[in-house]
Amino acid sequence: MSFEIFHFQYFLGGLVSLLVITNPPSKIPLFISLTQGMDESQRKSQALWAAIYAGIIMFVSLLAGNLLLAFFGISYGALRIAGGFVVAVIGYQMLFGQQTPTPNKAPLVRRDREDYSFFPIAMPMISGPGTMAVIIGFSTEIAEYPHWEDQAGTFFMMTLAIIFCCLVLYFIFSSIIFPTLFYQLHLTWQI
Repeated sequence: MSFEIFHFQYFLGGLVSLLVITNPPSKIPLFISLTQGMDESQRKSQALWAAIYAGIIMFVSLLAGNLLLAFFGISYGALRIAGGFVVAVIGYQMLFGQQTPTPNKAPLVRRDREDYSFFPIAMPMISGPGTMAVIIGFSTEIAEYPHWEDQAGTFFMMTLAIIFCCLVLYFIFSSIIFPTLFYQLHLTWQI
């Protein structure tokens, strides 16, 4: 019984961490601006492929996290400290707003492409450095379990958390309610 509860707690912790670090509602305005002029089926296709690409990036980070650390000679503790700093900076910026010298100048995005699902939506908007740091942190925790049964169970639960996070992203991006609401608010603010 405690074995199953342990793995379910790991799934919930991974899912909450991923949803907090990816922060899907904050990505809606950029998604709408990138898919402006697309019909509903194209927008849903962009949402689907962005979620798939983000899931692949997160899964590869989970799989190869320990290999990358070993290759570069980075210890688990150093990664956890660095990942904690990255997550703390992102959280600080989310809480207090990003302090930039020119806050009204957004970066220019080329509008002559038909596919934005991989770049910039999946990478770096969803699966950016903070997301990768969180996932690699989870992969280091998985590697520290002494028994392979625990490693396999927690790896499976983290994979499920990635899948659920990507499903939430797809639902939010492809939903008719959210894009329409934010588009109407955007038009209202421009007047």
